[in-house]
Amino acid sequence: MAAPQIPNLNSLRNAHGAGRGRGRGQGGFSGPSSEEDKTTHDRIVQQTDQDASVSRLSAVEVGYLDDPFAKYFVSGEGQKRFPIINRGTYVRSKAIDNLVNKFLSHDPSQKKQIISLGAGSDTRFFRLMSAHPRANGIGYDRPNLIYHEIDFPENTIQKLLPSAKESDLCRHIAAPWYWSHSTNPTDPNAPADALHAGNYNVHPIDLRTLDPSRAPPRSFEYIEKDLPTLIISECCLCYLAPAASDTVALYFTQHLFPSTTPLGLILYEPIKPNDPFGKVMVSNLAARGIVLQTLRKYGSLEAQAARMKAYGFDGSGGADVNELWHQGVDEKEKERVAGLEMVDEVEEWELLAGHYCVVWGWRGEGWNGSKEMATQFSAGS
Repeated sequence: MAAPQIPNLNSLRNAHGAGRGRGRGQGGFSGPSSEEDKTTHDRIVQQTDQDASVSRLSAVEVGYLDDPFAKYFVSGEGQKRFPIINRGTYVRSKAIDNLVNKFLSHDPSQKKQIISLGAGSDTRFFRLMSAHPRANGIGYDRPNLIYHEIDFPENTIQKLLPSAKESDLCRHIAAPWYWSHSTNPTDPNAPADALHAGNYNVHPIDLRTLDPSRAPPRSFEYIEKDLPTLIISECCLCYLAPAASDTVALYFTQHLFPSTTPLGLILYEPIKPNDPFGKVMVSNLAARGIVLQTLRKYGSLEAQAARMKAYGFDGSGGADVNELWHQGVDEKEKERVAGLEMVDEVEEWELLAGHYCVVWGWRGEGWNGSKEMATQFSAGS
């Protein structure tokens, strides 16, 4: 599954006529029925990863984001996205980066863990490991962190190809390295779809196969169950049927990790499917075969907060991308971003940004930064 940085919304540029929608939006909530449909649906979801990579590279090349690794995960030439897409990519990325940094900055000597669901070609691991180069120019002061990514084998293969051959990437992966292919471990010519290293683990697993009644996947031996852990899902769980989405989340919060483990979850997902703009959004995505299956159940910030409570979190916060832009980006940075390119479609930007959100929940100790950020947006709403 992909972690798209609002990549699928180029088709929404005609959504100003949302009030004249053709009523196809409801079809976007229906999941695939036959096995053939499920295979096709999986393939479409997997392919959104390249959309995500192209969108991130576009934001990097225009100057919104600093990410020297984005170029390694785009097949072929990049494509410049519309300004509102670039800005959405920027705001979402900065908000999640902020939450991740708050998690890591609490008691920095404490070893921590991040698990990225449906990570696709996300570059966060490499960005975290390279964020603090030493003053002498030799090496990096790296966080005391183990990073895990879980995705379809088809996507992990594409992630590991450049990670193995590009020195800019592989130098951030701590030895010892164990590269393997999950279904053909004895075939030396099979491309690796799994990696287990000192600070980085890539698991080729379909999240829908996680079942509390069965033994955990063998590679989950590399997940340390007592470490403070942050789970990230960027447009991943929303592709699953609601029951399956909840099962995956509860697998981690109530099965894999004991209740004593400090645990956090960040979600980036669409919301508001039932207003005019939302109906056209759903319809246009459905026309591309993209089904946002949890959108009806978790289509508001209030529903997302209740979701966090049901997953066992002590507290939660959340804001739509519009709020994150207005309240989460300081004025000087807003001026810098506004100077990169003209956003003529201000009304469209506000509509689009209001239909995606970042939500986060936490339990246990060490989440003061998350609590402060939740208070910030609660006070401003």
